[in-house]
Amino acid sequence: MPLPPRDSELVQIMDASLAEAARRAGPWLACRIGCTQCCHGAFAINALDAERLRAGMVELRAANPDLAAEVERRARAWIDEHGAAFPGDPGTGLLGTSPEHQEEFEEFANDAPCPALDPATSRCDVYAWRPMTCRVFGPPVRVGEGDALGCCELCFVGASEEAIAACEMPVPHELENELLTELESAGDTVVAFALLR
Repeated sequence: MPLPPRDSELVQIMDASLAEAARRAGPWLACRIGCTQCCHGAFAINALDAERLRAGMVELRAANPDLAAEVERRARAWIDEHGAAFPGDPGTGLLGTSPEHQEEFEEFANDAPCPALDPATSRCDVYAWRPMTCRVFGPPVRVGEGDALGCCELCFVGASEEAIAACEMPVPHELENELLTELESAGDTVVAFALLR
């Protein structure tokens, strides 16, 4: 499936929102190159994230084939190590949707480094194309039932609720949902599978 053209608009909005949230947060925001807590543990990504990663890998193969090959090697190694316990279809890379699959996913590959993470530099090798989950991890965002405000546990240590709320990062969920509808997606996956498809 081709990446919807308006995905670049979504990415620009997210980048601007993150930059503004980081400006307001100042030293409260601990996110820096080398801080990789959010780069460990499997998490679900939607079809839009997966297509963005696939498009990014096409660009990376053209611009830096050696780096692309290394990212793909790490993704294959990740699947070799964790694929047998994957709570879904390892043939398609799609996560299962049953309650049993969802429960299994809670414990799946929780400490595994993301295959996009360069272990030597602690940098993301596909940063420009990273999933939305990666783009919102750190600053305060509205999450889950009741739209509670949450942020990375390493950020805003000792900050008041008011200080945290003042740094909220708005997320354009409506635009993301519109783009997902355009894709007519089959379901969620994880980063390793998206890097190889």
